[in-house]
Amino acid sequence: MKVSGSVLWRRALAVWLLIAAVETLHGVLRALFVAPAIGEAAAQRVGFVVASALLIAVAWSTSAWLGATTRAAQLKVGLLWLLLMFGFELAIGRLRGFSWQRISAEFDPSQGGLMVIGLALMSLAPLLGAWLHAGATTNAR
Repeated sequence: MKVSGSVLWRRALAVWLLIAAVETLHGVLRALFVAPAIGEAAAQRVGFVVASALLIAVAWSTSAWLGATTRAAQLKVGLLWLLLMFGFELAIGRLRGFSWQRISAEFDPSQGGLMVIGLALMSLAPLLGAWLHAGATTNAR
């Protein structure tokens, strides 16, 4: 179902808030249960895979409701999500007392940071979610 521009952007923001909440809960649970068991570095790598799956699951499950029916709309929503998540990650890092150097390391793959890859996936999530949703709908018929 295609929706009007203003409705699309409100829905895109609502879905991003859901993604941020799911990812925040995931991060808290990872820190409480996974990191103590396997160590922080391994927990971050495992967490990246789980967070990516959660992101795609939310994008897939909200795809029809979101109403971004064209690739252009899906990529615009993805860019919005990328920018919002980038700002969110910077704000959370600063609120946790991290230095700018520590935060930038999270975005630098040469320092083990996977955030830039996660943000790239974030930008493509609406497109991937719609593609998966279309495939699931086609296969269900």
